[in-house]
Amino acid sequence: MSAIDPAIGVTLVIAGIILLAVELVHPGALLIIPGSILLVAGFLYLFLPDVLLDSYIGPVAIIVAAIVGAMAEVPYYRWVAPTHRPLSTTSGGLVGDEAIVVADIVPNTLRGKVRVRSEVWSARSSVPIPAGTRVRIIHGEGVSVSVEPIESQPPPKTP
Repeated sequence: MSAIDPAIGVTLVIAGIILLAVELVHPGALLIIPGSILLVAGFLYLFLPDVLLDSYIGPVAIIVAAIVGAMAEVPYYRWVAPTHRPLSTTSGGLVGDEAIVVADIVPNTLRGKVRVRSEVWSARSSVPIPAGTRVRIIHGEGVSVSVEPIESQPPPKTP
């Protein structure tokens, strides 16, 4: 067997560590798999060079590292990914939400406007609703919503 240069193994290990560190700092770069492969190849090159270079076990170990890295990647991204509502909102997805009337709602027209979450939507209702009233969205269609006023709770009776 020819002489093994440990600098090659050290370089592979350092590159693998750098890729994994970049993945931790910037999740989503898909660097877990190549980082795992470089780590395994580097350690095999440093500690078991004959296994890596002169037998089938080395390539099999690298393939296993790739598979393990791929299997670890999916749960990792589920863990680091924030859970949030979809970024695009449809009027049907607003049903049940509360909103504030920002422009008076005239019955059976789309002149009224409501603010729900951070968006303003055209609104309709079967009754007039003045600006500032809290409403509940009962239906969504296209770029408008149908609303109804939220009944205010009467104050609790004191004995």
